[in-house]
Amino acid sequence: MAREITQEEIDAIDGMIERARKAMDEIADWDQGQVDRLAQAIGWHCGNEKTFLRIAQMGVDESGIGDRAGRGGKRFKVLGILRDALRGKSVGVIEEDPEKGLTKIAKPAGVIASLIPTTNPELTPPVTGIYAAKCKDAVIFSPHPRAKETTNEMVNVMRHACKLVGAPEDLFQCVRKPSIPSTAYLMASADLTLATGGKPMVKAAYSSGKPAYGVGAGNSTMVIDETADIAEAAANSRMSKMSDFGSGCSADGNLIIVDAVYDQMKEALIAEGGYLCSPEEKELLAKALWNEDGSRKIETVAVDAKTIAHFAGFELPEGAKFLMVEQDEIGKEHPFSREKLSVTMALYRAKDFEATLPMVRAIYEVGGKGHSCGIYSFDEERILRHAANAPVSRVMVRQPQSKANAGSFTNGMPMTSSLGCGIWGGNITNENVSLKHYMNVTWVARPIPEDRPPDEELFGEFYNTEVL
Repeated sequence: MAREITQEEIDAIDGMIERARKAMDEIADWDQGQVDRLAQAIGWHCGNEKTFLRIAQMGVDESGIGDRAGRGGKRFKVLGILRDALRGKSVGVIEEDPEKGLTKIAKPAGVIASLIPTTNPELTPPVTGIYAAKCKDAVIFSPHPRAKETTNEMVNVMRHACKLVGAPEDLFQCVRKPSIPSTAYLMASADLTLATGGKPMVKAAYSSGKPAYGVGAGNSTMVIDETADIAEAAANSRMSKMSDFGSGCSADGNLIIVDAVYDQMKEALIAEGGYLCSPEEKELLAKALWNEDGSRKIETVAVDAKTIAHFAGFELPEGAKFLMVEQDEIGKEHPFSREKLSVTMALYRAKDFEATLPMVRAIYEVGGKGHSCGIYSFDEERILRHAANAPVSRVMVRQPQSKANAGSFTNGMPMTSSLGCGIWGGNITNENVSLKHYMNVTWVARPIPEDRPPDEELFGEFYNTEVL
């Protein structure tokens, strides 16, 4: 049971909320150009290669999770968020529909409590900060204890950017001593919570008594049919799986491959650095990834393949980058059909495309409902059938899932670091949390000519028939 919050913690949060509201008041009259300039300042100072790489590597060193060499690659997301933010309106009138007599006016959401996951202590703050600045919100960041210094460092950079353009630094603040009681009190005190992290964090946000955007667990599953470009599918699967050593909920975890190209795809994955575990090694791997109660062993979360294999008790050949197991069974009692949070993927063989459909549904009953899946196919009918079949919010077509579903420069998804999973995942939205989620909107409605269809049209064949 969590301890009671201390008076010192209450005073600290109350002080931050007060300073945040004062900072918002200071920019209440800023116009669109001024907030756009602030967003650009945050984007540059946080997203330039030198600063982002330094703080990204700091995050890996502090938390012990992720790929130090590759973590800096997430920098593109800061640039993409800035692109999307600058293309949208967020001050004053943001939309007009003369035909319906409607005008929409944007207003700040307020003080936002942003809960930062240990996997993205350097990325989530500027992502949230750019959108928040654009909408004239203030943000108080609550970092994960294992990466608190990294988050604080990035928030300090954001505060520096504010100072340079004449904005109050207290638009962005960071809890110095994070704890469960103080985070709960922060969520109850703020106007809105953005909970990007694990299920307990999201559940706590929804229990705070204030509005919250949460995210859901992933279990990314890709279908590969006989029309696929196998070399492309294998390269993208490796890229998605290897991103930050599989720390993200979007990393490819399950590949369902039709029989006609199964062996070809398997060989292509091996050529990309995949190591196919023997049945004996698969058993050892399962013990290395999961405790007896089904929970993940922290020692093998988001670390390289060599470390996992050594922990499991077997050695990898030179050049092996990620681990693969062949899997037939699907269900909660079969751990390899779950989210793996590592450089491990399960390969499933399906008789044909029709057979992939129930397999996809079964995998998402194990976990990951509402999140993401994908398909490698050039058959448009199959692509749409797969999308209609899968209980997910986003489907990536011929793209590396972990590089694409939160937005990329080669698809039209809104850029974000927070993926809503809808009712499936216990979330209020199934969208990529982006600019529109950071504002209140006032609708102005004027009189228009009456828009009332005749009763005969509305009721159709039932009009004037016998009633009870």
